[in-house]
Formats: sequence, C-alpha cells, structure tokens
Amino acid sequence: MIQWIAFAVVSVVFAIISGKSLRDPRSHGFYRFFAWEAILALIILNFKSWFVNPFSAHQIVSWVLLTVSILPAVWGIVLLRKSGRPVKKREDDSNLLAFEKTTSLVRTGIYKYIRHPLYCSLLLLAWGVFFKAPSWSGILLALAATLFLIATAKADEAECIRFFGSEYQEYMKRTKMFIPFFF
Repeated sequence: MIQWIAFAVVSVVFAIISGKSLRDPRSHGFYRFFAWEAILALIILNFKSWFVNPFSAHQIVSWVLLTVSILPAVWGIVLLRKSGRPVKKREDDSNLLAFEKTTSLVRTGIYKYIRHPLYCSLLLLAWGVFFKAPSWSGILLALAATLFLIATAKADEAECIRFFGSEYQEYMKRTKMFIPFFF
C-alpha cells in the first residue's frame, strides 16, 4: 500500500514538473514524463530487493550501473549551466526546464561524445534498478523506459534543430546519441 502511495505522490510531482509538456506531444518533456514513470515503477517494484544478496552478480551489475549513472547527469547539467548560457525565457520554449533553456550549443566535455548525457544517465539508472531484482515485469518497464528515452531524445533533437539549425545537424553527425562511439 505504501508503495502505491509513494508512486502516486512522486507521479504528481513529475506531472507538475512536466505540466506544459504533457499538453504538447511534440515536446521532449512529454516522452520524458513517461520514461520517469517507468523508472519510478521499476524502483517501486524492486525496492524490497535493494540490499538483498548485495554481492550477487545481478546486484554488482546494478550498483555499477547506478554509480556510473551519476557521472553523465552531473557532468551534463554542469556543462549546460556553465557553457550553454541558459536564460530565464527563451522564445517558443516554454516547455523547457530552466537549465534546458540554453542559448549556446554545448559541444565540450561529455557533449563532445554524446548528445544526451542526461538521458544516458536515466538509461543507466533504469537498467541499474532493473538489475536489483530482474523479472519479466521489470524488463518490460526497463524496455519501456528505454523506448521513451529514445523518443525523448528524438523530440529533443527536433527542438534543437529548430533552435540551433544546421549547427546542431552538423553536431549530430559527429556525436552519438547515448553511448560514446557506439549508439
């Protein structure tokens, strides 16, 4: 029962954060909301197994993925805030979160290798949580999160092309989406 209440409360927070995006299916925030929901459902599903058999193979894989997921998130946000020169209000981008309202295309640091470090972080988080207690329902949620994050990235790229134009299209040719040199 407590898990359902936690799911509902956190889902309301996600809905508030994503409010404007949920009214616009072309927005990357629309798909991101559903990725967050899938990850939240995974956390609720696997919560009781978080510290069970901590040295089992699946737990070790889980902890590695969860630990590694921190790096692209922190590095990506720091670079967006430092090099992206976000502004409070950016034309036609009312669906964006504050740190996403960049005015300069970031191509240094982690962005030199991948276009979406924050979504990479969420992918690592989703699969890290899945490996806490692998199950059929868990794999469906992890796959759903993965598909929603790919849709999020595609919608984000369309928004970036509209804002940055050919500069972003050239950037896309030189970088991978989530995993350096691979995907």
